[in-house]
Amino acid sequence: MLKALSGGTFSRDLTASIVVFLVAMPLCMGIAVASGVPPEKGLVTGIIGGIVVGVLAGSPLQVSGPAAGLAVIVFEIVREQGLSALGPILILAGIIQVIAGLLRVGGWFRAISPAVVHGMLAGIGVLIVVGQFHVLFDDKPLSSGLANLVAMPGQIFGLTNQDAATAFAVGLVTIGSMLGWEKFRPASLKLLPGALVGVVAATLVAFFLGLPVARVAVPESILSAVDLPSEGLIAQLLNPTVITTAIAIAFIASAETLLSAAAVDRMHDGVRTNYNRELSAQGVGNLLCGFAGALPMTGVIVRSSANVQAGAKTRLSAILHGIWILGFVALLPWLLREIPMAALAGILVVTGVRLVSVDHVKHLFHRYGPLPAVVWAATLVMVVTTDLLTGVLVGIGLSLIELLPHATRLRLKLDEESRDDAHEVALNGTATFLTLPKLSAKLESLPAGRLVILNLERLRHIDHTSAEMLREWVDRRRGAGGPVQLSGADGRLRQLVA
Repeated sequence: MLKALSGGTFSRDLTASIVVFLVAMPLCMGIAVASGVPPEKGLVTGIIGGIVVGVLAGSPLQVSGPAAGLAVIVFEIVREQGLSALGPILILAGIIQVIAGLLRVGGWFRAISPAVVHGMLAGIGVLIVVGQFHVLFDDKPLSSGLANLVAMPGQIFGLTNQDAATAFAVGLVTIGSMLGWEKFRPASLKLLPGALVGVVAATLVAFFLGLPVARVAVPESILSAVDLPSEGLIAQLLNPTVITTAIAIAFIASAETLLSAAAVDRMHDGVRTNYNRELSAQGVGNLLCGFAGALPMTGVIVRSSANVQAGAKTRLSAILHGIWILGFVALLPWLLREIPMAALAGILVVTGVRLVSVDHVKHLFHRYGPLPAVVWAATLVMVVTTDLLTGVLVGIGLSLIELLPHATRLRLKLDEESRDDAHEVALNGTATFLTLPKLSAKLESLPAGRLVILNLERLRHIDHTSAEMLREWVDRRRGAGGPVQLSGADGRLRQLVA
């Protein structure tokens, strides 16, 4: 932390924290609305994610807060079990994450196929779009993704309703302003987030024209947004439904957090993520969110990438962004109450569309063949038609198909040899997601600056999950100025990992 307070570093972190704060404010409220809870619940999670998790984090530049990836499952919890069930579920999920971090299982979450993760995010994106589409008309989302999808044409045909048409126009102002700003903004203002511009534009239009649209309801005091657990907490924690849901949230939140951390590591050349520490920090954050009756949190790639691009150097930027949210909510709640609900829905529609990364599935298909693309599509469809956990489990199950031809020889042996001029690592056997934590840990432990030779002569097979990890590691090391050579790889294997 002393490093964070040094002159040049402090000024970079301070500037970055303001940028992240401007990105986080509308997203915290919008994700809360998409989750079916009051907007202030998302702000409480953003405050805890910034201040508490920022202090404990194992990823120096990742920013935590409410995530679009969990909005769908929270919406279902609130609808089926009530808002009061969310606190005990998050307390238990947080405990699970803390224990998982202490048991050093953080690296295993990186072994989840990228096809499964991106399929899950794409499915979540579809559900957010079809749900928030109704909020654009000042209406409420229906009970399922399919029901929301079927009802979408009816909203369009119902535009003869003046109030619905007005709300829709406000949502379009938000989306147009957001996309227009991101496309045409001047270079000197490139750090000003499009989401903030969209919300401000829609709020000003609604205010000066006196439009009769639904607005955000924010309490006078942020303390009134904190709902402490009831007396029957122990009984709720032992409820089988609560336990099952908590495991699902802990699993999905951990996977999203650690994959986001891996993505953030690729954006900078500084300190790498300590996955187990990050997992425990997230657990503490979710534990506190449970006691506060707030939303679950994860590491969030949108806020984290803004943090890196704004020049942050240490965890101080994440901590400060949480302080700015707290100060804004405490001092200016009246300003938040002028924001139209349709404006937040507009931001989330754009966010949902961007979660459906067709470019990523094209990359998987062209590099690794049809199976990863099938896994991606199946995960997406199952998330939309059933639920989040079912979709992820189906995707993981389909990923096992890649192991079948090699089921009798799944071992991977790593042999090291250090010479004066280089450090050689020989891979002997089959590299799959089952051996990925072992392989990843070995690669990350290699000395910096020296030539690394990866000997792949005795590597019989590598699945797409391990190939993606290995390729990213090679790119990151070379980007940091560390030479890497691949030896013994045939044309197809070299194409996969080079």
